[in-house]
Amino acid sequence: MAFDIDMIKGVYASMGERVEKARELVGKPLTLSEKILYSHLWDGDPEKAYVRGKDYVDFAPDRIACQDATAQMALLQFMQAGKDKVAVPTTVHCDHLIQAKDGAAADLKHANETSSEVFDFLGSVSNKYGIGFWKPGAGIIHQVVLENYAFPGGMMIGTDSHTVNAGGLGMVAIGVGGADAVDVMAGMAWELKFPKLIGVKLTGKLSGWTAPKDVILKVAEILTVKGGTGAIVEYFGPGATAMSCTGKGTICNMGAEIGATTSTFGYDESMERYLRATDRSDVADEANKVKEHLTADPEVYADPEQYFDQVIEINLSELKPLLNGPFTPDLATEVGTMKEKAEANDWPLAVEWGLIGSCTNSSYEDLSRASSIAQQALDKKLKTKAEFGINPGSEQVRYTTERDGILEIFEKLDAKIFTNACGPCIGQWARYKDPKNAPKNSIVHSFNRNFAKRADGNPNTHAFVASPEMTAAIAIAGRLDFNPLTDKLINEDGEEVMLDEPTGWELPPKGFEVKENGYEEPQKDGSGVVVKVSPESERLQLLEPFTPITVDNLQGMKLLIKAFGKCTTDHISMAGPWLRFRGHLDNIANNTLIGAVNAFNQKTNFVKNQLTGEYGGVPDTQREYKKNGIMTIVVGDHNYGEGSSREHAAMQPRHLGVAVVLVKSFARIHETNLKKQGMLALTFANESDYDLIQEDDTFNIVDAAEFAPDKPLTIEVVHADGSKDTIIANHSYNDAQIKWFNEGSALNLIKKQNA
Repeated sequence: MAFDIDMIKGVYASMGERVEKARELVGKPLTLSEKILYSHLWDGDPEKAYVRGKDYVDFAPDRIACQDATAQMALLQFMQAGKDKVAVPTTVHCDHLIQAKDGAAADLKHANETSSEVFDFLGSVSNKYGIGFWKPGAGIIHQVVLENYAFPGGMMIGTDSHTVNAGGLGMVAIGVGGADAVDVMAGMAWELKFPKLIGVKLTGKLSGWTAPKDVILKVAEILTVKGGTGAIVEYFGPGATAMSCTGKGTICNMGAEIGATTSTFGYDESMERYLRATDRSDVADEANKVKEHLTADPEVYADPEQYFDQVIEINLSELKPLLNGPFTPDLATEVGTMKEKAEANDWPLAVEWGLIGSCTNSSYEDLSRASSIAQQALDKKLKTKAEFGINPGSEQVRYTTERDGILEIFEKLDAKIFTNACGPCIGQWARYKDPKNAPKNSIVHSFNRNFAKRADGNPNTHAFVASPEMTAAIAIAGRLDFNPLTDKLINEDGEEVMLDEPTGWELPPKGFEVKENGYEEPQKDGSGVVVKVSPESERLQLLEPFTPITVDNLQGMKLLIKAFGKCTTDHISMAGPWLRFRGHLDNIANNTLIGAVNAFNQKTNFVKNQLTGEYGGVPDTQREYKKNGIMTIVVGDHNYGEGSSREHAAMQPRHLGVAVVLVKSFARIHETNLKKQGMLALTFANESDYDLIQEDDTFNIVDAAEFAPDKPLTIEVVHADGSKDTIIANHSYNDAQIKWFNEGSALNLIKKQNA
């Protein structure tokens, strides 16, 4: 029986009429993405056709999902909104604060001891405001959502960039910052620029060693980490319908790594099978009644170039297994061609760890296929050369794979079965005592991100992304250049053996089973629940409203840092050990931009303090400016703020006194987060003006009083020798977003309206 079946029936009841109205307004057949978008407009029935990539549109999402690291700040904000209960179905999932070290039981026990204050806070806030709560160990947010909440044709937002995983069940599911989620929790519209549309036609069929993971690794190579920005990627074709539902989820999940707003697939039989297998036959029955609206109109897939802004075609029968990395998820290498490339780039060929799991590859199907390779190692008397780590996606997956003997296969190879949680994927991996000085090495994993220091805090770890089955094979061989299609291995008896192609089950033959799924239903009336936050806590801190940034504040600003090259949200607000401070804004602000590379000295966390002339850490320098009443500016390169949706990367600079972020281009979520927190997010009208910025510069926005939609701002850059340059900066603020800025933040505006 599905959660919120009445809500789902309501979505389907109005969908047909709204889709028909939208088709008339647009004047042509509709893609699936358009059908979902137009059927979720805040004002109900469509009144106009929207311009892709230009028009800001208000939407009414069906539900919200939050993970524990981002939920802290989101719920701290919601507590200020003046509401008694969330306006739409919402869940909190405790998966980020569990460190992988000794194994599931010990690690979960340690997390419950060290993070009890945070878990108790999240549980009590959820209970008070009508939010479903998934306890630590219940599973990874996106796998749990796929198993319990995702439904074809729905719209969902979540405070994690990999919310897009639910596209595997035909949703438009979008990662957002906590402030966006708070808007919807408070009963307000959610704003998004109407996305462009990228169509990916999949022909042929996956076979052998090639897996759904390889599809998105190939798409990442084609589009790069920013090629999907501002667009929904819609997959279709015979290769898509032949793929499993969880395979579709894998592809949608890693769409976050190409900057896509989200990715999705049309409803088909694999989705129906998955719904019924996860005890949601009621949803499948309802979806079948409106299935013509849960995929694109036939004309769209027959002639996609007429309906998408860009079309990519991939023949799955010709697709080869890929390894993407290191240090970026879009650098693809075909398995079998790695040796020369690795030697040319000095990548270590020896592999120390193979990690299987994370929200992108922790399903029953993933673990069963990887275990088929592990079983061969046992049967063929192979000694594994690398260590194994396994993170099941949910307690339901863990219990079922244990029942069916899948986990036992890994355990016989001395694999560590970690908690049903994110673990190494988000830096929660106690691999080293001193990560910064750890040795150069290579690892292979089925995760979605592989930025430097991402998994284990070691800048010398070269992480490569692969399918679960390929990860298992390479871990057994212990070499990055191993090609299981052609290469032989020497077993314990000195014999040459080869690994056979992986096999597995799309769904468990005996069905899913679980004894305790870890879910807690909230009280119907939470008015009597008391949420306590100790003033002495170092983990939690009640929020104070941000003060609006004035025209005067935008004069005489100092340069805090000119970031060089890639600057992700990991660089702006690191995860790993810093996750423990996600609910305490002032404490976590001590990691602000410590991973960003200073363009003037190529060092991290080492910038010039213009007041003293000395160099120091970025947060320390910024606190000195704040103490002296000086606002600052951060300058950055392309795709600034790519990666995680964490709004801390916007809130921390704002808290410390950064007024402006001026870059060549933004990642979508981060730009929105900056706007929500009442800052100026600006882009160079002329990208080469980035080179004009000098270390001792002072900035004046000379026409700040004229801040308006579609009107660039003029920045006077005053150099240390008294010379000046004038820079034109573009922005994408509309009237509503300018109100956020004028009020000091979007939350300030919500509070004002509620009052």
